Amino acid sequence: MEKKTVDKTNVIDLFSRKPVNQSAKNQIIRLTPELDGMEMLYSNDSNSGKLYSMKVLCWALMSNGQVDALIPWLNKVVPAKELSDPLNGHWEGYYDSVHDQAFFEPPAHKVNELSEAAAYYTNSSANKDLIIQEITDTIGTHAVLTEDHFQTIVLVHITSWRLYNDGRIHAMIADEGKIDTTPVLIGDPCLIAAQEQKNFRYFFHHIIANKIKKGDPDAISAFTNLIEK
Repeated sequence: MEKKTVDKTNVIDLFSRKPVNQSAKNQIIRLTPELDGMEMLYSNDSNSGKLYSMKVLCWALMSNGQVDALIPWLNKVVPAKELSDPLNGHWEGYYDSVHDQAFFEPPAHKVNELSEAAAYYTNSSANKDLIIQEITDTIGTHAVLTEDHFQTIVLVHITSWRLYNDGRIHAMIADEGKIDTTPVLIGDPCLIAAQEQKNFRYFFHHIIANKIKKGDPDAISAFTNLIEK
């Protein structure tokens, strides 16, 4: 029997309806907010035997069909299972505080929601800057900005997260000089991408951000250790 070579450019992704690009197999194509307070569990080698938790920002569907939670971590947004940090942090699972239950696979209802939404909102555009979704930040994420190598810092609340056609996710913050109306909502012209600002450094959970604002010595010490690494 004669073998036939399959042209990969003719292979269409089930959800995005676009040709499969092997180099972009983990591209994010759809988001759904986490509204029930589910958390990621993680550990690090510096405190063996301990588990830590962090609230899940949202759930993401990748172009290869996989689903994972997204976490603002250091200076990027990462899938929970790919977690890595300066203290050798490792993903350990997810936690549902409502049912006091740990689990290791994304919730079926989130997987179904993402799959159905991706199939419904088909997109054939090749424009990488096309905004696919914009979701509100529901976990109080802050961006850390500094213009003088951390001699002074500014903590800015993330208003929303914007998913682009090429899988990029930008944290949107308000440019105070351009605010015309309040509250600042999704799509407001005053919103700019935090990661594209030259003085952007990190993302912080609101609990840590508020402790730093209040001068909490433990939070300041942890922050100092981070920027010295």
